[in-house]
Amino acid sequence: MYAIFENGSKQYKVSVGDLLKVEKLDAAIGSAVQFPVVLTADENGVKAGKEVEKVQVVAEVVSQGKEKKIIVFKYKAKKNERKKQGHRQPYTQIKVTAIK
Repeated sequence: MYAIFENGSKQYKVSVGDLLKVEKLDAAIGSAVQFPVVLTADENGVKAGKEVEKVQVVAEVVSQGKEKKIIVFKYKAKKNERKKQGHRQPYTQIKVTAIK
């Protein structure tokens, strides 16, 4: 069985026991978080819409962190305009414990 849930305007496909990184959440390490489900699928078929309104993905927060730094470099040729900038995206790593 798997489910697709939405968080931070992104959708994630998960099964019970999966580890994944999502947009940063305001939650302490070890606490449980819940996400509304968009779609579920199992041996009985696929369900979406009103059939999965009450279904939720329950996950445990494993860690908080930042991704590897990326470099953003902008310049205009022959104009001596340069701008160098770095960015580290914050994330929350979760482990899916149940799909209810």
